[in-house]
Amino acid sequence: MNDECRPRPVVDPDIAEADRALLTGSPERLVPASAPAPPRPRLSPATAAARLVWIPAFALFYGVLPGGWLRLFFIASLDHDELLGDAARWGRLPVLAMMLTPALQIALILLGWPEVAAALAGVSFAGWVLGALRHVREPAAARTARDHHGRYLLAADFDRPAARLLVRAQRAVDAVLGSQAHGAGLLDAVNNRVVLPRQEWAIAEALAEHTRLRRERAAMRPERLSESVRALLEPQDRALALSVRSVTQRIEALEGYARRARETDDAYHESRVIQALPEQNARYRDLLAGTAGDAMAGAEIRGMAEDAHRAETALRDRVAVALRAGQDLVLPPVPDDATPHGTTPGGAAA
Repeated sequence: MNDECRPRPVVDPDIAEADRALLTGSPERLVPASAPAPPRPRLSPATAAARLVWIPAFALFYGVLPGGWLRLFFIASLDHDELLGDAARWGRLPVLAMMLTPALQIALILLGWPEVAAALAGVSFAGWVLGALRHVREPAAARTARDHHGRYLLAADFDRPAARLLVRAQRAVDAVLGSQAHGAGLLDAVNNRVVLPRQEWAIAEALAEHTRLRRERAAMRPERLSESVRALLEPQDRALALSVRSVTQRIEALEGYARRARETDDAYHESRVIQALPEQNARYRDLLAGTAGDAMAGAEIRGMAEDAHRAETALRDRVAVALRAGQDLVLPPVPDDATPHGTTPGGAAA
């Protein structure tokens, strides 16, 4: 599947925003809904043994010993320009802890408080152990991808016909949300940000189901079936075709809305040109006054003002048309008899 027919991942808009950000930010961890859910990570004996050695050594080196200073001196010895940047990638708190803890321990020992220095070392050691344990646990993105498996759809979940339709829908959504009219608030921005992702998800769900049914049908190897058995499958074919037609109409409605948004963009561009007309008119008026007399200048300026008024009226009309197209976009759900959900998981008619 080439890039032109490769849709981007689609995430259920009902998933919490923080989880959606993790899913979209780590696409390499996502698993197609058509594939089994990723298993929970298992800790092998070798990994457990390595962690039993590495975590205490790590906590001792940075939490008790002057490991932070040694690391800083090591980075400095590499003739690296980004010395502070390399150290700061650990985070401010760990860097401060690894730098200050050894100095405080030495100061406490010199002041005759070795017990306090030992307690500080113990607290620092425990803190670094906890930090290391948090670091080696399953990444949040991987856990989220497993927990929400099936509530996001990838390119592998769509065959070529479904992918083409989904790409059309996504381009239409992008055209609306990326339009100047949307950014300027000329369209219903709140409705766009709520309705359009739901439209994209509903379309993607239907197209993924179409793909599953077509793949099941291909696995039946219809060419090996008798005429009587193929006749039994014809109602399913008609139901699938009806659902594809319904989804296509929904996509065409999205594309119509995108065209209205582009037209509104053109009108918005014209309006910005019109906004600059008063200043330009003054300059042209001065030009005409110096060349053709005040009477002609006044007539020309009045003509310019009328043209500006007509252009402004046209802008309002185009915005109104785009708003109506956006309101009409809130389509009712596809009826049960128009979707493939009237089939059983085995592919038999309900």
